[in-house]
Amino acid sequence: MTWLRRALLALALLLPAAAGAEVAPADCPPGLPAGTTCLRGQDANGAWLLLARPANWHGGLVTHIFGGPRMAPPGRETTDEDLIRYQEFLAEGWAWASSSRRREGFGLRRAGEDTLAATRAAEAAFGRPRLSVLHGQSWGGAVAAKAIETLNEPDGEGRRPWQAALLTSAVLAGPTRAYDMRVDLRAAFQAVCGTHPRPEEPQYPVTLGLPQGQAMTREALMDRYLACTGADLAPEARTPAQRQALSDLSAASRITEWAIPGHLMWATTVFADIAWRMLEGRSAFGNAGVRYSGTSDDAAFNARVPRITADPDARAKLAADGDPTGAIAIPVLTLHGIADSTVFVEHEAAYRATLEAAGTAHLLAQVFVDDGEHNKLSAALYPAALAALADWAETRRRPTPGEVRGRCEALRARYAGECRVLSGYTPPSWESRVNPR
Repeated sequence: MTWLRRALLALALLLPAAAGAEVAPADCPPGLPAGTTCLRGQDANGAWLLLARPANWHGGLVTHIFGGPRMAPPGRETTDEDLIRYQEFLAEGWAWASSSRRREGFGLRRAGEDTLAATRAAEAAFGRPRLSVLHGQSWGGAVAAKAIETLNEPDGEGRRPWQAALLTSAVLAGPTRAYDMRVDLRAAFQAVCGTHPRPEEPQYPVTLGLPQGQAMTREALMDRYLACTGADLAPEARTPAQRQALSDLSAASRITEWAIPGHLMWATTVFADIAWRMLEGRSAFGNAGVRYSGTSDDAAFNARVPRITADPDARAKLAADGDPTGAIAIPVLTLHGIADSTVFVEHEAAYRATLEAAGTAHLLAQVFVDDGEHNKLSAALYPAALAALADWAETRRRPTPGEVRGRCEALRARYAGECRVLSGYTPPSWESRVNPR
């Protein structure tokens, strides 16, 4: 590149990226492929933007949505770790766009709007991409699933903001039922442990997460959990009551024992955020009709477990914010580990059922991996899945799991990990994994 072209590029990058968004050349997160150019700035709502373009850019753009929802206030470096984690996209020639989101907490539609602003900023800074793909990871997959239904209308030239979507380890059952196992965990914790809240503390329906205006650190919550279950001790060092408590919590919630702490924390902080910042202190969740089984004494457990009835208006509001309807018009490829204990693989069955009911299942390809990881599967799988999805978007030929596995194997010389893609796997139904309502 000549000095004149460099100067012109630098001038272009200093211009407003999109209406209300300002970006400028800035430092990149460490360890990215050599020659990567990064831009940072903020959109009209104050969300921090991170844009990156590799030296070998082929014209494709990935707009990434991180998971959570995170409860820490967003900042300039909020999405740096995501770009580092998925830098294989850059290495394969894809440009990157991500948003910190304007504020922490829940809100799928709001997060989708922030994501669209990041895509528009990248288009203005880098030029119109050859292909624009939306990538949602974990809870970000829920944001992406809603965004491609509500924010992806074609422009005057018939071009949509995103022409394809890659959803990895994604929350796809919709928020009105995606957290049913956490509802059951909070109810079970009160029935078994009785310490969240403690008897001397203000009492509240556990589906509200916490009383209004209160917070709880992970350490404080873990003190209550460990006192009840002894989960930090060797099994033989636990009391009989502790062993029974841990077993009953897992049976009632259907959550693997080792994964309970994370789910219990989310059922505290995220539930409180939803209840008090979205739903005016009302609960969108309930367990009134659930019959729990597999505990040490089902009759006694069901008699004492707290029962909560969902507020219908609150539930409708949460559904409008995020429940998928299946109204999609672009190819969607999902990638999911079948032993994921954070986001159960049964989310994929729920999503397929939604698309089948809407008549859009022909736009869905699902790839399942023999793995239990959630945050990051084998590194080679992500560029392989993205390449297969890009070909599908451009040729209208839906890829098979075997094709994704073949692409993954071809990339293993450059990226670590195995390619344990399963052909012919069908996930169990949502109702088989989560207590039916």
